[in-house]
Amino acid sequence: MTIPNSNKIYPRSNDYQIVYLKNVITKPNIEVGEYTIYNDFYDDPRDFEKNNVLYQYPINNDKLVIGRFCSIACRAKFLMTSGNHTLRSLSTYTFSIFGEEWNEALKPTDAWDNKGDIVIGNDVWIGYESIIMSGVKIGDGAIIGTRAVVTKDVPPYAIVGGVPAKVIKKRFSDNIISKLLAIKWWNWPEEKIKMNIENIQLRNINNLK
Repeated sequence: MTIPNSNKIYPRSNDYQIVYLKNVITKPNIEVGEYTIYNDFYDDPRDFEKNNVLYQYPINNDKLVIGRFCSIACRAKFLMTSGNHTLRSLSTYTFSIFGEEWNEALKPTDAWDNKGDIVIGNDVWIGYESIIMSGVKIGDGAIIGTRAVVTKDVPPYAIVGGVPAKVIKKRFSDNIISKLLAIKWWNWPEEKIKMNIENIQLRNINNLK
């Protein structure tokens, strides 16, 4: 494990397809937790902000928030507010952002329906080429299937897939899910996590210390 808050970009020596995402983010409206990784075997994974976070214009003040220990697969996309042309109008054309052409009194923010931030919990696995839409909240421990299009909130520890994405099943029983959400192992200090990695991997929830 890397030391939290370090500037290490690549988790593994001589592997330049995977990055610790937090350490390549520069924009203040994208927040990423420790140890979250992004893999890209087409493009430079350091270009996540440019290639994967789409339509995030500063005027809307929307945020992408990603928790700790998430795994984000190649070409997963996050479609922010400015990808949602307004449905309140009689036209979906964005007149108000072209004020110099049409009416400078129009407010640019009226061009879109702002559904809010995208918030990803901790220990979430986001599959290859999946798409997360504006305003969606994904709970801790959830799995987003390959090429799923997520338009609605996802419960903790749910597996979702399809277009639009729907819950396929829960990863664990309600009892185990409740315990995991109470334990919140992802917030533990590094040394405590190291001591419990075997219990986490072998599903020994009652042995977590």
